[in-house]
Amino acid sequence: MKKVSVVLLICGLVVSLSSGLPAEAKTSVAKVKTYKNCTEMHKDYKGGVSRAKNVKNKGGKTKYKPHVSKALYDANKKSDRDKDLIACEQ
Repeated sequence: MKKVSVVLLICGLVVSLSSGLPAEAKTSVAKVKTYKNCTEMHKDYKGGVSRAKNVKNKGGKTKYKPHVSKALYDANKKSDRDKDLIACEQ
């Protein structure tokens, strides 16, 4: 009787665990736009793109606040001439 109970318990656990798992985990990766130059980027983001919210501009006062996006900054890192983690600030 004890062996039957253990077997039933194990079978029940296996069935419950296997039915709770998703059939396929889908990961959606959004494609990040890269810009040729700052003029092109300013059409979408007037203040440029910052890598993080707390980043300070080295170049002085700017007219516009930059958009914060780590992925967008990383894709357009070449446009950050002064290496202050803000691409195309103005």
